[in-house]
Amino acid sequence: MRFLVSMILAAMLLAAAPPLEAAPPAGLAPISGKVVWVDFWASWCVPCRRSFPWMNTMHRQYGPEGLQIIAVNLDKERALADGFLAEVPAEFSVRFDPDGNLAKEFAVQAMPSSYLLAADGTVLASHFGFKTADAPDYERAIQDALTTARKTN
Repeated sequence: MRFLVSMILAAMLLAAAPPLEAAPPAGLAPISGKVVWVDFWASWCVPCRRSFPWMNTMHRQYGPEGLQIIAVNLDKERALADGFLAEVPAEFSVRFDPDGNLAKEFAVQAMPSSYLLAADGTVLASHFGFKTADAPDYERAIQDALTTARKTN
């Protein structure tokens, strides 16, 4: 039953993903990956403290294969983000969006909100929040996207 509920929720989240196509938003530039994981976060976000170490691992493991991770901070004050990063360092790209313009383009609804993009900007998957138990599913989506990217290049 839990699996069925998870699958239904995943389908609903994927269906709710914004229709990004043609190119990733300019606020993400520069894009260098074949596959891009975009993560919106804030310093007060408790699940973000768990997602950053996982993203560091994904960056180390899949960066050489073409994964680019971009974490977009939404704090109004840069010092709050810097304090978070001092405690939970990022080994990947970090952008700052204090006005929330990029977050609006992605229709961010929760912290963290993550989007897996193809290099052309197409949203391949999305999820809201970060659950350690779901990390293997997130990783599988990254692996599948990288496999597809390799086949098309």
